[in-house]
Amino acid sequence: MGCLERSCMGPNIGDWIALAPDHEAAQGLQRIEAQFAGHGYDPHRHDTYSFGCTLSGVQSFDYRGARRDSVPGCTIVLHPDEVHDGRAGTNAGFRYRMLYVEPRLIRDALGGQATALPFVQAGVANDPILSKAVAAALADLSRPLEPLELDQLILDLSEAILRLDPGAQSARNNKNVSSSDQAVETAREFLEVEAARQVRSSELEKITGLERHELSRQFRRRLGTSPYRYLIQRRVLLARKKIAEDEALNEIALCCGFADQSHMTRTFRNAFGMSPGRWRQLLTA
Repeated sequence: MGCLERSCMGPNIGDWIALAPDHEAAQGLQRIEAQFAGHGYDPHRHDTYSFGCTLSGVQSFDYRGARRDSVPGCTIVLHPDEVHDGRAGTNAGFRYRMLYVEPRLIRDALGGQATALPFVQAGVANDPILSKAVAAALADLSRPLEPLELDQLILDLSEAILRLDPGAQSARNNKNVSSSDQAVETAREFLEVEAARQVRSSELEKITGLERHELSRQFRRRLGTSPYRYLIQRRVLLARKKIAEDEALNEIALCCGFADQSHMTRTFRNAFGMSPGRWRQLLTA
């Protein structure tokens, strides 16, 4: 175990990350494949659901106060805004694929079937229905998902995780959109457009008609995170796209709404578990 811990202290030659066609991000999802010999990610959190499958090795991570281990045949499912890290569970390293899905897609797919976003506490599941849905979504990263294919995959994933969380299931199938649902969606769309600048709570109150604290509560219930963290995640996603295009890091920081490059680096690390420079290095490895 001591040898393994030393091997996880930093990056290794041969570590890499590959992205599926990046225009999928505009549809609310991102697919990746990656390989790490030891240490993968520092503790961080996304504002998306994370669905994954381990292709080889043992994929270990800390999640909700306990170590989790995934091997080929297991399915990883992480809830939005939950802190986790990533590392190899053995000296053999690990390889995996991951799908990140914005909670709004899960919410919309379930409609009146759910009273809240489904929550799978274990982090690693052996449910055959969920495994089939995740495997289909991650089967081919070389091409973009077709629109109808995407819709079906999101529905299959949504219904699979709802089965695993009876507490989120609604007793009735009510597809009516409430005023608070509309307010959250209005705020979300506004934050998408205005991510590169400071947004005040008074602006969100004005466009949604909800008091700021009530909006925050409703936003978290429906999307799994706060308006501010949603805004920050939009910034780092924009920065990540520009980093992949090899733009200068200090220029990226300023155009994406960060105070300076060090501010972007800290925020990026909190969101993805590594520095912007390390992310760029892994993409080009």
